[in-house]
Formats: sequence, structure tokens, C-alpha cells
Amino acid sequence: MIPCYRVSSPLGEIVLRAEDDFLTGLFFVGQKHFPTLSIVTVHQRLPTVIQQAREQLAEFFSGERRVFTVPFYLRGTAFQRLVWQELSAIPYGTIASYGAIAQRIGLASGAARAIGSASGKNPISIIVPCHRVISSTGDLAGYAGGIERKQALLVMERRGFPHVTSH
Repeated sequence: MIPCYRVSSPLGEIVLRAEDDFLTGLFFVGQKHFPTLSIVTVHQRLPTVIQQAREQLAEFFSGERRVFTVPFYLRGTAFQRLVWQELSAIPYGTIASYGAIAQRIGLASGAARAIGSASGKNPISIIVPCHRVISSTGDLAGYAGGIERKQALLVMERRGFPHVTSH
């Protein structure tokens, strides 16, 4: 198993996974689709990418960071990676609907469920901002980390960027 590292956040414990020099996982402990992980609990020297992710998450939660620069690698199907790439393009403080994401990648807006499914399996939550995707009715449909966390992330971003727009 790949070692993972626990970090605290205002929204609960987060587990970070790194392979080589890339972040490959960012999960809230106990979230839906939480993988089987080997979590390192001893205090040892953290890999550079884990240190970077931890620092950037702290800056994000304190309102000092809007864009992440930590190198990451996404594992998934071609469709999932396409959806995650589109999620990554949603700017801080803005939202998009699942149907709009479907249309951006050339699918009918009726493919919103497929987009939601791929979004829910996003292995690098927050950095790949699946929390910025809502239903076409404006509801906070689904979030692997829990609706309360999704709402908290959106509220936090609205405070830092007051002009929230829907795409």
C-alpha cells in the first residue's frame, strides 16, 4: 500500500496520498468512496509534495490561496479524467451545474448524472474543485465529503470572492 498522511482542516481530518513527486489523493476521512489506505501516524519527514499540499491547504482554508500549484496526478477512466479536467477549470468562488459541465465536454445536459458520478469519484477533492458543481436548480446535490462540507467550502469561497456566478 502507498503511505498516506493525515492533516487537520477546519472541515475535519484529511488524508493525503502521494506517489513519486505527485499528489494522487486528497480525501476527507470517512467520505464516500474512501479508499483503503495505509495512513502514516508516526511523525516522520514528509515527502515534499505532501508538505506542499499541507501548506497550500492551510493557505486555502485561511483565505490566502485561491489556486493550487501542488503537482498532482489523477487516476481514473478517460471519461473521469475529462470531467476532472473540466472541474479544475472552474475558478475559485464560482459555480457550475452538472449539465453545464456535460455540455462543455460535448455531451447533452442530460448527461448530468454521469458528470455527477465522475465528480463523486474525484480522488483529489478541494484541489480539483468538485465542490463548485451544483444541480441546475441550484441545489447542492451530492459531494463525497458530505453536503455540509460542500456548503462550507462554497460559503468560504464566497466570502473571499463576493461575485459568485453560475456557468
